[in-house]
Amino acid sequence: MFWDNIAGVYDIFEKVINKKINQDLCVQIEKLISESDTVLECACGTGLLSGVVAKKCTALVATYFSAKMLERAKNKHREHTNIEFKQGNILQIEYPDENFDVVVAANVIHLLDEPYKALSELDRVCRKNGKIIIPTYMNKNNKGKTGFFATIIGKIGANFKRQFTLETYKHFIENAGYKNVEYTLVKGKIPCAVAVIKKIVQ
Repeated sequence: MFWDNIAGVYDIFEKVINKKINQDLCVQIEKLISESDTVLECACGTGLLSGVVAKKCTALVATYFSAKMLERAKNKHREHTNIEFKQGNILQIEYPDENFDVVVAANVIHLLDEPYKALSELDRVCRKNGKIIIPTYMNKNNKGKTGFFATIIGKIGANFKRQFTLETYKHFIENAGYKNVEYTLVKGKIPCAVAVIKKIVQ
């Protein structure tokens, strides 16, 4: 599995190549979490956001399908007693309906064969009046060309099923039926758009 194979070097990408954007992304995510929140983080990778979320929330369940990436995340965040790390599939989330106040899935939608199924699962486990937070890398520039770093990552094995600009990402979310969405663009070598879907129930 590609993600198991790169688990040992993945942090180099996060801490060196895309360091600034990831720092700014952590700041943005921290603002969206409250002390009373119970949070599900899908596709947690090696735990970039897990520690940030755990510092703010009551409880965090962080999941990933790659056992080696998950193990690195666990080792990073042993000091956080409110995190439960579990192997899991974003397309089949093993929790009941409306189980979490906030659901986070960072930089995974563009890698999925069935991204709308993933959105449906994230929505299902999010409580009424909760938030679904979906940061996603913008792999294409405004001219529709794949960015340099995204091209390199693709060549080493990351299989991008979709490549977004901010506008096409907005269309993607809207096509899933979501209207009450706020977007923040975090700029960097590989920009990241943070979509915050507010699950408002009248």
